[in-house]
Amino acid sequence: MRVSLPATIGVISDTHGTLNPGVLHVFDEVDLVVHAGDIGSPAVLTELEAIAPTVAVRGNTDHGAWATTLPDSASVLVGDVLVWAVHEYGCCPVPTRAGVVITGHTHRPAVEWVQGILYLNPGSASQPCGRVSPPTVALLELGADSQPAARIHRL
Repeated sequence: MRVSLPATIGVISDTHGTLNPGVLHVFDEVDLVVHAGDIGSPAVLTELEAIAPTVAVRGNTDHGAWATTLPDSASVLVGDVLVWAVHEYGCCPVPTRAGVVITGHTHRPAVEWVQGILYLNPGSASQPCGRVSPPTVALLELGADSQPAARIHRL
């Protein structure tokens, strides 16, 4: 898949079968949604597709016939930036061209630059780590003349 610049990507993970209503508000003007696994139900993908085109990867709790159609990793070319998504970091080698790596699994939101690559974990949109913090998602902004930028949003 290819997306032109500028682009705003809604990044979500670990929904575990439930789409928090706050996601609709945060993602109201996104060009694309990336779900980094542990989706929990095909209904979640249907709801996200109603917002914007959606790319999703299979997480460790995604089982059943619907989940077998999901890839373990997925790439989207946004302008000339390769955005790569996988559920659990370390399960597959990061593509050499990757400019953004999106992961899930930990339920902990994180935005970090490492050796010129933006690593983004949106946290869990339904079950935050320890259930102490609120559910979160992220917005990834890519512009023609700037580095990718990401912000975590509480739901």
